[in-house]
Amino acid sequence: RRTLLVLSAAVYAGTLLAWTAFPGYPGFVVGFALWGLSGALMSGTFEAWLYDELAARSATSAYPHVVGWAHSAAMVAMLAGIALGTPLYAWGGYPLVGWTSVAAVVVHAGLAATLPRGAPPQPASSRPRRYTAMLRDGVTQAARHGPIRRLIAIYAVLFGLSAYDEYFPILARDSGVATVEVPLLVGLLTLGQAVGTALAGRTAGMSGRVMAVLLGASAGLVSFGALVIGPRGWLGWVGVAAVAVGYGAVHNAIIVSEARLQQLITSDARATVTSVAGLSTEVVVLAVYASFAIGTAWLSVATIVALLGLPMVGVAIAAWRRLPAV
Repeated sequence: RRTLLVLSAAVYAGTLLAWTAFPGYPGFVVGFALWGLSGALMSGTFEAWLYDELAARSATSAYPHVVGWAHSAAMVAMLAGIALGTPLYAWGGYPLVGWTSVAAVVVHAGLAATLPRGAPPQPASSRPRRYTAMLRDGVTQAARHGPIRRLIAIYAVLFGLSAYDEYFPILARDSGVATVEVPLLVGLLTLGQAVGTALAGRTAGMSGRVMAVLLGASAGLVSFGALVIGPRGWLGWVGVAAVAVGYGAVHNAIIVSEARLQQLITSDARATVTSVAGLSTEVVVLAVYASFAIGTAWLSVATIVALLGLPMVGVAIAAWRRLPAV
């Protein structure tokens, strides 16, 4: 697993190299393909490595806390990267931004290489597993184990519906927000996510009823905020705050549901089951993107974001009834 994490970083460095050295359509196509390969190598690997490492120390209860802070630190690093983008571009243009990004990924690979080799999967197999057998075991458990299947569905729809964040800059601009203020609004959204994930350790034991209330409130906040964001004085900023708080609450629930999923997985195909959950999120993300592509022919971006609160209410009901207890 450590080797896969290092390899994932190396492939991602290739992504940024392609974009920096060949900043045209072919370079970006190759870069995005490498980015997808990097994500596939890392998908499920980090979560499985972390959970089994904690299991070897009888500390799996710390998983939501650790992974929540890891996601939060990533968001803070993203904010720092956004802040550095402007001065780097001013000093050296696009090449300096690109090569600095490559250097950051090299540091990422170096940090991954310093991780322990990883504890044996829990429970350990009596002999090495072939790739096809491991894949079959993981997919079978994800598809046939009722609680795992339902939790993957909750997790996937939760994560997928949060893909509206890709449209937040467009939402802000279409709502009349000045272009110079758009990065500030995006930063506030990222800050909300960082706070929400950082608090996952404190909310890890929430019941299905509590998660349902949290998701219902999140849906209401995001829908309200999307409709009132704009140059409307204090009301516009209330809308931004509402979206940021709602977005943070959703990501808190995402971390909690993912941690609950790790607790349910029983085989040594942990990374495979987690990857199935990751693949499921991407399917929902594509559906969300398609809804924007089709829906904006008749509706505004703000309206579509607000309407995404309806399926979120459905997830809240599912969490109430189906979220496994700790």
